[in-house]
Amino acid sequence: MPVDPWAIDTLTFSGLEARNADAMLVMSDGTALGSRSGVRPGDPGLTVTLAGTTINCSAGVAAVAYAGQGIYRVAFPSSVSPGTYTAAHATLNRIDLVYLRVWDTSVDASGLNKADIVYLAGTPSGSPVAPTPAGTQIYVPLATITVLSVSNGGTASVSTAVRPNTVSPGGILPAATAPSNPYVGQYYDDGTGLLRWNGTTWRQINPYAPVTSPQTSQPASFTAGSFTDFAGANWTPITFTVPPSGRVWVSIGGAVQNTQSGSATGWIAWRASGGVTEAASELNGLSTWGSRNYGTRRVLRSWTPGASVTITPQYNFSAVGAIGAVTRASDGLLAVEPVAATT
Repeated sequence: MPVDPWAIDTLTFSGLEARNADAMLVMSDGTALGSRSGVRPGDPGLTVTLAGTTINCSAGVAAVAYAGQGIYRVAFPSSVSPGTYTAAHATLNRIDLVYLRVWDTSVDASGLNKADIVYLAGTPSGSPVAPTPAGTQIYVPLATITVLSVSNGGTASVSTAVRPNTVSPGGILPAATAPSNPYVGQYYDDGTGLLRWNGTTWRQINPYAPVTSPQTSQPASFTAGSFTDFAGANWTPITFTVPPSGRVWVSIGGAVQNTQSGSATGWIAWRASGGVTEAASELNGLSTWGSRNYGTRRVLRSWTPGASVTITPQYNFSAVGAIGAVTRASDGLLAVEPVAATT
């Protein structure tokens, strides 16, 4: 069946033909002719605010997709107000919705061909949720308004979390959830890092840089017999947040020597504190026995995502001789390498 390609002189285009052609300009929703509704990332347009009880929406543009109808591109050249929000309930909180609606009589038989900003009050409840527009087919949510009950102060606040973003094909989408029906090589940013779809899973792309702490000096004297923290002036601890993957590489390296006797031992190691607790031990340390050792110990740890952890370098010598010549813990490097998440 022949169609009218966009754009050739003398051809007449229907609205549907134009909207379907416009689908090439917007990120796909994973379906043929389908597009993703939303506003442009970083665009301050179509922002909902409150002035007392009056609802305002700033000028802006949006793409509103509807199955089988392509993409409606909508522009509001100036700010608009859909009215005032409904008064607070005496005892129950409420969540209202503000959305951009498109009327297309060829689709909804409304007799209208226009777009507007609409306010819809929610239902007061002990567990309120935002309402869903009834009878409105072509729309995109812009904001919710949480209206506290009179007993809770009667105040109202706006959230734009429901407002989706959309980008051009191949663009990086900022979104709280992954795009549906992704293609191999597609990227999106979940707020913690950049992820790429490899055909099987979303793989985080190098979002983290190693955090390191080089040793600056040895202590004036060592305490013998137990694991002891290096003073901060000698070797600074590292504090970091465990990434969403929950996994980090922790390594410690340096020059360790103890020739006080043939059986004298020396260690450098680390301990973890804060959101995670781990003591220095053979599992995370580097040692020598009656000799000297130059090396690095690197271990992988699985800890609670989001936990704040401090890694403190430590030493342990069974006996102590002349600092540097006999007993030595120098040239150290402590490093934390967060591991990217796979979702």
